[in-house]
Parts: sequence; C-alpha cells; structure tokens
Amino acid sequence: MKVSNWIAAVALVIGVAACDDKGGGGEVTVGTAAPITGQYAAFGEQFKRGAEMAIADLNASGGVLGKKLKIKIGDDSCDPKQAVAVANSMVSDKVPVVIGHYCSGSSIPASDVYAEGGVLQISPASTNPKLTEDPKKSTVFRVCGRDDQQGRVAGAFIAQRFAGKKLAIAHDKQAYSQGLAEETKRALNAAGVQEVLFDTVTPGEKDYSAFVTKLKQAQVEVLYYGGYHTEAGLIIRQMREQGMNTVLISGDALATKEFWGITGAAGEGALFTFGPDPTLDPKNAAVVKKFVDAGFPPEGYTLYTYAAVQAWAQAVTKANSMDPKKVADQLRAAPADTVMGSLAFDKKGDLTTPAYLVYTWTQGAWKPLPQS
Repeated sequence: MKVSNWIAAVALVIGVAACDDKGGGGEVTVGTAAPITGQYAAFGEQFKRGAEMAIADLNASGGVLGKKLKIKIGDDSCDPKQAVAVANSMVSDKVPVVIGHYCSGSSIPASDVYAEGGVLQISPASTNPKLTEDPKKSTVFRVCGRDDQQGRVAGAFIAQRFAGKKLAIAHDKQAYSQGLAEETKRALNAAGVQEVLFDTVTPGEKDYSAFVTKLKQAQVEVLYYGGYHTEAGLIIRQMREQGMNTVLISGDALATKEFWGITGAAGEGALFTFGPDPTLDPKNAAVVKKFVDAGFPPEGYTLYTYAAVQAWAQAVTKANSMDPKKVADQLRAAPADTVMGSLAFDKKGDLTTPAYLVYTWTQGAWKPLPQS
C-alpha cells in the first residue's frame, strides 16, 4: 500500500470510529527516546526527524482516533542511567507509546520502566536479543532485526567471502556491541572459522593505535568489529595510517554518513550489515522527497522510526484504543503497512520476517553489496 493511500485509509477509519480513550479531540503525546546529544547523536537526529515527519503526516490527515499528536523527545545520550530517567519521565507524562531507544544498552533497562508503567515501547534500532526475551514484557516491540539474526548473516558472509583469511573479532563492551560480536563469532565458529584474536576496546577514546598495532602484529586481514560508527571509523583510519589493508566489517551502526566524515577515503570498502533500506523502495519516493526537501535525506533509521509510528497508529486505529495492552495485542494480530513494507510481529515483539543485507561504503556513500 502506498504511503498516501495508507494515510487516507487511516483518515477514513478515524472519521467513523468511536473513540474509547476520553473521546475525540485533544492531543496525545508520542514519546521518542534517542541520543540527541553525545557521540551517537547522528542516530538521535534520525529518530527525531522520522518521528516528527510521521506525526506531521498523521496530523495532516486528522490525527489518530480524532486526536492530534505531539512529540516528546527524551535525550538518553545512549547512557543506561539517563535512559531510565527518560523512561520515568515518559511514564510520569502518561505517554501511550515511546518510539525508542537507539542503543540496546538504553532500551533494555528502559524497557523495565515502560513495562511496569504501562507504556508501549517500539524500538526502531535496538538489536540485542535480550530486549524482547522477557515474556512478562508483552508491550515491547522492535521494527529492526536482532543480533543473533544479524550475526548469522555476517558470519556466513565472512566465511564465504574471506575463507582462509586471518580474522580478528572485537567489540567495545557495550550491550549492542558485545552481543553483535559474540553472535557473529558463534556463527563463524559453527562454520569452522576460528579467529586469531578476540579483543575489546574502550568506547569514546580517540587513539586506538595500541589495538591497531596488536592487529598488525597478528597479521589480521579481516576485522569484524561489533560497535558504533565513531570507534569503527577511528580504527579503520588508524589501520590505514599504519599501512594496513585489513578489511573492516561491522554492523548496522555504520549506517550514517558520520562514519565517512570520520574516515574520509580510509573508509572506502568498509562493509556492514543492515536491514533493507526503505529509501531505495520506489513506493517511498514521495516521503523520501519530503525529507530531502526539508533538508534531511532520510538515511539509516529515519524511515524505521517513521514506520514504528505508522505501526503504532494503525494498531491504535484497529483496536479503537490507545491502551498499550490492546495496542500490543493488535500489533501481534495483524501486519502493519508501512514504509518498510508489511510488518508482522511474533509473540516476543520481534519481526516475523527480519532480513539483513551486506552494504559497502564507497566514495562517501553506502549501497547494498551485489549478491554473488
């Protein structure tokens, strides 16, 4: 279904539906939680822009259940303690849904607060499996895949494409990073590939030359790095400065142009796994143009955030309620038509048809790697 048709359909339904949440009219606050400040703020901007555009489009068609939407943005800086504070603020404001968080290390502790406080949580980007593993948290969802799925794709790709090469695996000890590195290691080891080095680095540093020297001494030809774009960018740049041609492979956190801003030409050929890019789908041309015209090309998780708002709004409309439990039941009961296509959720709150592709950085942009 085209985005324009979907908006029209929602408008038609809300025009005839009887509201069971304090009647029609008024405003409803949609929460969005992300790193608005800090070294991962590029992704926070993606969340903010995606949620704002989705809400604006819904309001233009009459809102949801006769109510206009407004946004409350919480800045967690990808810090677990700050994420809990943001979650408590959202619960205090009685928002029906929070679209967030970005970092798994923020989403997981925040999910405890949301579950206890009766707030639906839909993460556009948190991939650590632990987020949706607790059966008592029935109102936690995500519109991205999981690290065990992403790790299997990365592991199979490395085993095939770089067979016989000396491989190192590293991460920065954060929830997302460690989970992704360990899942990729598990997939590689199961395929008979053994790394020559498994190591960790400290996030937020500027000098990774000691780690790079260790890689050089071990004659590492391929580095799988579980972590974020800032550290990955510095590591590949410093590898090139030491004359290393080692291939860098990482996960979805490299889906931002800030990565190239850190690496420059050193980032050429870097590889990473990420879900299907909805900006490449012709049916999304109109919504992509709206972002571009607003001065923000919707890279990375921008449209994932837009889709999360869409999925929530459709479930609310079908349930004729903003009650988180009723909305959660509806999300599991029927797929949502979004800019990411049809999204269906399993009993855990995960997508039933997740997919990961391998992308490559070239000349300042990233694109899907041709399938061999």
